[in-house]
Amino acid sequence: MRKPAVTSVPIATLMAERWSPRAYDSSASVTPEQVRALLEAARWAPSFGNTQPARYLVGVRGTPAFDAILGTLNSGNQAWAHRASLLLIGVMVTTNEKGDVPYAEYGLGLASENLVLQAVELGLIAHQMAGFSPDAAREAFALPDDAVPKVAIAVGSPASPEVLAEDWRIEREKADRVRLPLEEFAFTDEWGKPALES
Repeated sequence: MRKPAVTSVPIATLMAERWSPRAYDSSASVTPEQVRALLEAARWAPSFGNTQPARYLVGVRGTPAFDAILGTLNSGNQAWAHRASLLLIGVMVTTNEKGDVPYAEYGLGLASENLVLQAVELGLIAHQMAGFSPDAAREAFALPDDAVPKVAIAVGSPASPEVLAEDWRIEREKADRVRLPLEEFAFTDEWGKPALES
């Protein structure tokens, strides 16, 4: 199921095609090469002073790591994410040999966006989630104190929205994508004065 963004001017296809579906094909798998490509894309994201604070916990469906990551998700996310081919947790490393890493969360965000855009390039879908337990992830993967879990990510192949079973979940999957208009998004001269007119 495609839901390309409706934009005021054309934007790069990867960005227009990226969205966060929950309907995954439980019979599909990811190849080792696809996993490598996702992680390479994340690895080459920009970061402050090349500090590279992003790290990922990786679980392919059918492995203990997948089950461990699934176990950290809240029940609402578990209801659909178990069908994904791959689950990850994005972790930010907050210190290095020089001390605190500046903008570590921002760096992890950039890396994760690279990862999900690479998923689009590979014909996969990806959904980022805040609904997980960082403490459970820390315990399951024996993370050091300076490794902070911030986001869970599901990756896989799309399925019909009907796999979600419940009507409200199916309707949410089919709903139009909505964003603020540019006039409410970018300002000039003073806050609230649109930088672009419609």
